[in-house]
Amino acid sequence: MATVNVYLTFDGQCEAAFLFYQSVFGGEFNYMGKFNEMPPMGDDCQPLSEEDGNRVMHVTLPISKETCLMGSDIVATWTTDFQMGNNYSVSINTESKEEANRLFEGLSAGGQIKMPLEDTFWGAYFGMFTDKFGIHWMVNFDEVPQNQ
Repeated sequence: MATVNVYLTFDGQCEAAFLFYQSVFGGEFNYMGKFNEMPPMGDDCQPLSEEDGNRVMHVTLPISKETCLMGSDIVATWTTDFQMGNNYSVSINTESKEEANRLFEGLSAGGQIKMPLEDTFWGAYFGMFTDKFGIHWMVNFDEVPQNQ
């Protein structure tokens, strides 16, 4: 397994929170992307509001050699179960698709799959679920290793 990190989710405060975390931990963001940078998602998807488009889709802040703090904002029309207290996930970055499949299938058994493992527009093999104990997980494999 390559890395395990904490992934934080916010309701519009992600950028402010990560600027604060950066002021404490130091370092530079490996990436901060907004939802308005996503490619179109199909004819059946409603366009994002300007406010939602300006929310953070993903941000990564290395806080040590081994650990990154990662996060995003929600888009309210896509997420109905956001609550303070359930706004974190354990993020696993694997070394292969096979490892991603094995961990995803094992850990999601008896839980609820939020997004099945699939190839994404950002170049990763990615999926999300909540395990049978209520813990949120993200499993990711990058074909080309990135500084997460």
